[in-house]
Amino acid sequence: MGSTRPQFDYELNRLDNRILRLGSLADNALGLALRSLLERDSGIARRVVEGDERINQLRYDIEEQAYQLFATQQPTAGDMRRVAAAISVATNLERMADHAAGIGVLALRLNREPALMPLHDFEAMAKTGRAMLRGAMDAYVNHDPLLARQVADQDAMINEVNEALLQELFAVMLHDNRAIQRATYLLWVARNLERWGDRVKNICERIIYIVSGQLTNFESFIGPATALEESALSAQDV
Repeated sequence: MGSTRPQFDYELNRLDNRILRLGSLADNALGLALRSLLERDSGIARRVVEGDERINQLRYDIEEQAYQLFATQQPTAGDMRRVAAAISVATNLERMADHAAGIGVLALRLNREPALMPLHDFEAMAKTGRAMLRGAMDAYVNHDPLLARQVADQDAMINEVNEALLQELFAVMLHDNRAIQRATYLLWVARNLERWGDRVKNICERIIYIVSGQLTNFESFIGPATALEESALSAQDV
């Protein structure tokens, strides 16, 4: 026999609570990663890197629960969209935590070297990115497509600051060979923050899909990590 509607609603709420928990962990990871950069605190950076496995496991738990709901609950079209969207949202949140861990790895490297430049722009990008995530989680819980669109629009600020940082850092590298490595690390930090914003936009697309059944494209593209980014994410020996 199929499960009763109250039981199914209970499982959906449990799934949503796990999504919110995953979002909170990703948000906290980025906050700590930026703090490790600003305060040049390698201990905090290591906490971010080491905590990523816990986030990965929660993402796997969410996926497993969603697949079980598909297999055992026979959801209607609206419920099916909600469960399918949860898988996508969880995947993006876990990847956002990866970006935070990548910044943690880079902080470990940068903290060994003299400071290159003020980090106000990086701090501003992270502040906007975290605010976007919190707005997206509110939109997710309340099934609010208007808020989701408003959140996605905020990514333009992150992109604008990122472009300015790229130009500034490339200029630094051209004028001072001794700064190339540090500037490159900061380029990767900016790239992780820029990709964070794109991930939030992906989440906003899924929120609109839950409500309307329409797949919206905010023109954010998440391609495969470059070799340099993979190096930053995988360098656990620092």
